[in-house]
Amino acid sequence: MSIFGSPWFYWAVGVVVGLPIGIVALTELQHTLIRRRSHLARQVGLVRTFLLPLGALLLLLVNADGVPARDTAVRILMTVFGFLVLVTLLSGLNATVFVNAPAGSWRKRLPVIFLDVARFVLIGAGLAVILSFVWGVRIAGLFTALGVTSVVFGLMLQNSVGQIVSGLFMLFEQPFQIGDWIDTNTARGRIVEVNWRSVHIETGGGLRITPNSVLATMPFTNLSRPTDVHELAMKTTFSTEDSPDRVCALLTRIASALPQLKSGCMPESVPLGDAEYCTTIGLSSPADEDAAQALFLRWIWYAARREGLHLDGAEDDFSTAERVDQALRTVVAPVLRLGETDRERSGLQAHGRMVRYGAGEIVEYAGQVPKSMTFIVSGRVHLVVQGDADEGPPEPISTLDGGSFLGLTALTRQPNLATAYALEEVTALEIGREHLEHLVMREPLLLQDFGRVLDERRRKVRQPGLPRHEV
Repeated sequence: MSIFGSPWFYWAVGVVVGLPIGIVALTELQHTLIRRRSHLARQVGLVRTFLLPLGALLLLLVNADGVPARDTAVRILMTVFGFLVLVTLLSGLNATVFVNAPAGSWRKRLPVIFLDVARFVLIGAGLAVILSFVWGVRIAGLFTALGVTSVVFGLMLQNSVGQIVSGLFMLFEQPFQIGDWIDTNTARGRIVEVNWRSVHIETGGGLRITPNSVLATMPFTNLSRPTDVHELAMKTTFSTEDSPDRVCALLTRIASALPQLKSGCMPESVPLGDAEYCTTIGLSSPADEDAAQALFLRWIWYAARREGLHLDGAEDDFSTAERVDQALRTVVAPVLRLGETDRERSGLQAHGRMVRYGAGEIVEYAGQVPKSMTFIVSGRVHLVVQGDADEGPPEPISTLDGGSFLGLTALTRQPNLATAYALEEVTALEIGREHLEHLVMREPLLLQDFGRVLDERRRKVRQPGLPRHEV
């Protein structure tokens, strides 16, 4: 018989020619998917590395070499080939449908435990089909044996199975999602993982593992629903001598400057009686609660002392005559061109006041007319400007350190050009406008210096690429 008439010839030629072409094509496809960062690159690599060579080997054994399909070696290879096909199809389906799902869609919100259950069911059904067609196993008898075995294992592991079933029912109801904050009888924190047996809750003191059966039978509060605003209530105590309106205004102003404050929310402060006050602050998430609370308490410590209020009944004795005199000699005198005699005659020591600002606290607001000049003794202050539409992050202008001054527009009765906030704890000396005007007006050179400084800051604000403000 001619070699061209042999039935194995065409199968052998097809495998010899088709296998290299298939490997090259799949390799190029895999490299293309990797460059595009596609999640299907792994599945294509699996087909190129395992499925294609194994399929070629089966064709050679059965159709070219004539090995019977009932041979044990062929059956083992067919079983492995069928299992790899099943795994590749399931993995590709998961990468196509769920991995690339857009945020917020039902595919992205579907709990992972449901995908695991569906994956195990499909794998079990696929293995049953493979055993039936390749090995001739009676599926009905196999399912009967599995049913009896499942009953035995169910009785042995009823506690664990109960937790799994409780978790499935709870996740089917979806009272929470990954990332939600919940408050239970034993823990309060953010959900970071949900598996077959338990829910992992990240608390401030560590990771709390709560069994699904326990969580399904206890009441809990989902802090992330139904509203997207989480309210933080802060209670503070002042002296009974402090005016309630001044205290509420101070607390509301400090809370309004918190970076954790949710956009569009306005804090509210109310007196509770007995010199106690409550400030309600709207946050985007309970995750911001600790940071907002710490920052609020730190800022009101400084602000209360600057306003002459008595937080927790404490008196502030920081602004002493010695500190004021030292600040006048080291900072104010060089700026105002004051000699020793001029400094003593100016009377500024009686009108100056030492103040402190906490890190991150706003020293001056853009658009407001300052009532005094602030001379920085120690610490650094950052000047920033905001866009006309108040969109995007603030853009920096400059950084001022010890020996510099703020509030120059107080002398011209004009609003501030930029917002100034403390980069660290800042100690400064404040002097009212009315106590500086007579000193500045009689010094032409000093007026020229201040004019140059003001023009320089205006120029920086109006530089291309920086927001523009009316001055």
